[in-house]
Amino acid sequence: MSIEKKPLVNDLYTADPSAHVFNGKIYIYPSHDEDIDVENNDNGDQYDMKDYHVYEMSDTENYPRDCGCVFTLDDVKWASKQLWAPDCQEKDGKYYFYFPARDKNGMFRVGVAVGNKPEGPFTPEDDYIQGTYSIDPCCFKDTDSKYYLTMGGLWGGQLDQYRNNKWGENNKEPRSGEDACTPKIALLKDNMKELAEDLRDLVITDKDGKPLQGDDEERRYFEDPWLFKKGDTYYFTYSTGTTHLLAWATSKNVYGPYTYGGTILTPVLGWTTHHSILEFNGKWYLFYHDCERSNGVNQKRNVKFRELKFDDKGNIIKMDGLEK
Repeated sequence: MSIEKKPLVNDLYTADPSAHVFNGKIYIYPSHDEDIDVENNDNGDQYDMKDYHVYEMSDTENYPRDCGCVFTLDDVKWASKQLWAPDCQEKDGKYYFYFPARDKNGMFRVGVAVGNKPEGPFTPEDDYIQGTYSIDPCCFKDTDSKYYLTMGGLWGGQLDQYRNNKWGENNKEPRSGEDACTPKIALLKDNMKELAEDLRDLVITDKDGKPLQGDDEERRYFEDPWLFKKGDTYYFTYSTGTTHLLAWATSKNVYGPYTYGGTILTPVLGWTTHHSILEFNGKWYLFYHDCERSNGVNQKRNVKFRELKFDDKGNIIKMDGLEK
């Protein structure tokens, strides 16, 4: 029986899967939803995560192996709560696990933990990466072996509260007539623990090169950045949040601007949509989550995957999020 579109983990609630191929295997780096009943709010207080597990898949035919807890909130000296969606990347035999959390002042930052194996364990650095803010880090390795960190999420993720990398209490999500908030991108230093530059805007435009507008909720960025490269084309993929879509955009430059291309996945069961994309044994796969195991409880999610396909022009073929 195929395990595609099936919950991959059934003893914990898992979400926000960042999946990579390391050493010929797929490793999934999800967040871990607590099995609690808390009223939902736009600040995301119901997503009260306290640790991370890593999962290993030798192939796409068998369920993953739980490699165990790799670190907890208590191990992160600078953080106060909410270990949200992480990512991981390899360089020179070391593995760098990037994760968001609220600092002692309640502001989201991005930290990094280091390990010797893709399955962990990982040791968090004593402080967050200076210059970072918001949530949903994604670490992209380019074909020239440069590494870039992207990040950003609206509302509870606080991205809409920043302008030009400065926080302001009066900043709000842009609406009609205003350019949408952009995710952020920066080159990493060789040590993988510091930004080599200030965070830049990763701009998403329409076909005419005009930046998407704040009220364009069918297309504008909300959270969940993911970068990958196919041929000489960079694909930036993300969640629209309020309209519950996964979307894609392309560029010939890693910094963009990126031209909106279309929808990857229509809404799933549950409010959030969060994903990653990888190539494995000649096929492309989408990892994502929904709320099948909890019958739609937003803070009790489960990781899934399915094959991702492109047409002959490189467009991602849209899929139905409710298809089983």
